[in-house]
Amino acid sequence: MKSYLVKEKEGKLYYSPGIILENHESLNLVNHSIRIKILEILSKKPMYPAELAKDMKLHEQKVYYHIKQLLNAGILEIVEKKEIRGTVAKKFFPKEMNFSVSLSSEWAPLAQLVKEKDSEVINFFEPFIKDGILNAKIVVGSPDPHGPHKARARDGHYAIDLALFLGSLCSSENDFTVNLDVDTDLKDSGNLIVVGGPVTNLICQKINDFLPAKFSDKKPWGISSNGNNYAEDTSGLIARIPNPYNPEAKIIIIAGIRYIGTKAAVMAITKFTKNIIKDFHSQKEFYKIIQGFDMDGDGKIDNVEVLE
Repeated sequence: MKSYLVKEKEGKLYYSPGIILENHESLNLVNHSIRIKILEILSKKPMYPAELAKDMKLHEQKVYYHIKQLLNAGILEIVEKKEIRGTVAKKFFPKEMNFSVSLSSEWAPLAQLVKEKDSEVINFFEPFIKDGILNAKIVVGSPDPHGPHKARARDGHYAIDLALFLGSLCSSENDFTVNLDVDTDLKDSGNLIVVGGPVTNLICQKINDFLPAKFSDKKPWGISSNGNNYAEDTSGLIARIPNPYNPEAKIIIIAGIRYIGTKAAVMAITKFTKNIIKDFHSQKEFYKIIQGFDMDGDGKIDNVEVLE
C-alpha cells in the first residue's frame, strides 16, 4: 500500500512518498549513521554491495551487514540480480526515503485536512465542493457571436486560473466540468460557477435581475449597487446566490464589466480569497464589488481592491 507524508510550509501543503514501518524496532534499524549514508548513496542509483563498499571506502562485509539490517527493516529492495563466479550478486535500491512509525489507528481522508486548513474557503464553496469533489459546472461565454449584442467572449480562458485554484481544494469527477453559456439550461443545471459578464455570458444575463448588485443592461456598462455605479473597465463582481430557476442549487458569479474586469474578479477570488470572503457567514446572498489595479506599472493587473 502506497503511503505519503504531508507537511505544511508557509500555508501550503506538500507531500512526499514514504513507508510506514511495521513497528518502532524497524525504525531503530534505520537509525544508524552508516545505514543512513547507504540509503543516501543508493537513492541516487542502485548499486551492488561491492560497488557501495568501494564508494564508501568500507570493508565489503561491513557493508553487507548494514544492508542486511536495512532489508530486515523492510526499507531496501532488490532491483537486479547477476551471477558472478558462481554466486548471485544483488543490486539494491531504497523503497522510499521517508520512514515513519504510526501508533494511531485513526486515519481521515486528506480532503478533510484541506477542509480543516481552509475551513473558511471550503465553507464559501459549499455546496460547489462536496466531500472533496467538485459539485458544480463552470460556465464560460461562447467564443462565437451570440446573444442580443452578438458578442464573442474574450474572458473564458480566465476560467483556467479558477480551475487551478479549485483543484487545490478538490478533485473532479470523470465528466467535463466546463459548459458554454449557450449549452447551459438554468432549470436543469445544478450548482454553477459563472465566469463573465452579461454581454458575453448569457447565463449571467439571465440571472442579472436576481443579483444583489446588478450590471447595466445598456451602455454605458457598469455595476450598480446602493445608488452607486461602478463604471471602470477593471471593475468586477463576485456574488453568491441561490439559483433562481432551481431552488436546490446555487450560483457563483465571477464577472466584470469588460473582460479585464472579469480577469480582476478571477484574480480576487483566487489570489485574495480570504479578503474577499471574510464577511461571508453562510448568508443567502453575498457579493463583493472589486476593482483591479496595476501596482507595478507593467500594464497588467496585479492587485485588487474591494469597493463594496
